[in-house]
Amino acid sequence: MSMNIFIDVLQFLQVILIIYLFLAVVYYFIYAFASAFPNKITSPQNENKNKFVVLIPGYKEDDVIVNVAKEALNQDYPSEDYDIVIIADSFNKETLDKLYKLPLTVNEVFFEKSSKSKAINKTLAGLPDDKYDAVMILDADNVMANNVLTKMNNALNAGYTSIQGHRIAKNTNTPFALLDAISEEINNYIFRKGHRVLGLSSALIGSGMAFRYQLYKQTMATIDSYGEDKELEFKLLENDHEIEYLHDTLIYDEKVSLSKTFVRQRTRWLFNQILYARRFFRTGLKRLITKGDVDYFDKMFQQLLPPRIILIGLTTLLTAGSFFYNDFSLTLVWLIIFMLAGSAFILAIPREYYTFRTLKAILHLPYGFLLMLKSLSQLQVARKGFGATAHTVNSKKQKKNNN
Repeated sequence: MSMNIFIDVLQFLQVILIIYLFLAVVYYFIYAFASAFPNKITSPQNENKNKFVVLIPGYKEDDVIVNVAKEALNQDYPSEDYDIVIIADSFNKETLDKLYKLPLTVNEVFFEKSSKSKAINKTLAGLPDDKYDAVMILDADNVMANNVLTKMNNALNAGYTSIQGHRIAKNTNTPFALLDAISEEINNYIFRKGHRVLGLSSALIGSGMAFRYQLYKQTMATIDSYGEDKELEFKLLENDHEIEYLHDTLIYDEKVSLSKTFVRQRTRWLFNQILYARRFFRTGLKRLITKGDVDYFDKMFQQLLPPRIILIGLTTLLTAGSFFYNDFSLTLVWLIIFMLAGSAFILAIPREYYTFRTLKAILHLPYGFLLMLKSLSQLQVARKGFGATAHTVNSKKQKKNNN
């Protein structure tokens, strides 16, 4: 009798897992399929040149920040219409000396416990309220294509208040970096381009994004967390600010090359995802039911999705195992889930990544799956706070002409 109860419990848990993973893969597939269609961008209503401040916060980023600062000065936007501000947290004196020689502003900040949101808020508090129309946020490793501010300006003039650019890999020098680059592109196609095609807001990434200055300053003043980009998304959507995505506006970003860095970064991301899923779950349901706010609910639902590498690993293992312990009907369900997941990610991977190098990198996915499980086991570490990802890649891809 007890064995029968145990089997029934396992079957019940399997059904719960099937429902959860099926909803996840259907979600991924819908937006991946939508991403194959063009996203119509509203044309600018005027030719106004908004005054930008480009904020580049960095924590101990001595290896890359000087090159990034120089690159940020090379925009085709009028030089009198944008200022570069490097937010320097714990930089070496030698690095600071080099930065002070450049035609930009260096704002040194000091905190007992550092965070990106603290650094940005302290800098914004020291800037004049009436000087800037827009703010552009970069990470300390980001290199903009030379027309990014022009593209962002056009989107602002089209009426958008919050815009995410297309962050793309700066490096694919190791299998992990290549997989990380592909992962970011899947995010771009599913959570950004696919969402905009279907009329929902793009996800923010934390950098390569622009906002109306006062909106960003006022919203960020209410945020003091280590997942500021996710909290910013919720607060913008709560106040009915649609987030645009510009797929042809490229910002080059360093990808994770080492497994140790991968674990630390993913642990921080997983912790923030679980934190915001718990914080905004009820509000998301309430806004959907009372206001029909699909955009906000969709953002909350994203926090409930399993990380893709966990999803791939689980569906592969459980589908294979289903042939041994399930009847045909349940095995067929697992096959459908497996094929939907595979189809979604195949649709969302840009064609340029269909190479032999990618095939070799895929062989590292089982190791990546184990590292993600390790990240899950280390979530308490992330609770302690700030853990910035170190960057070292100064070189960049040849910039594409994306006019």
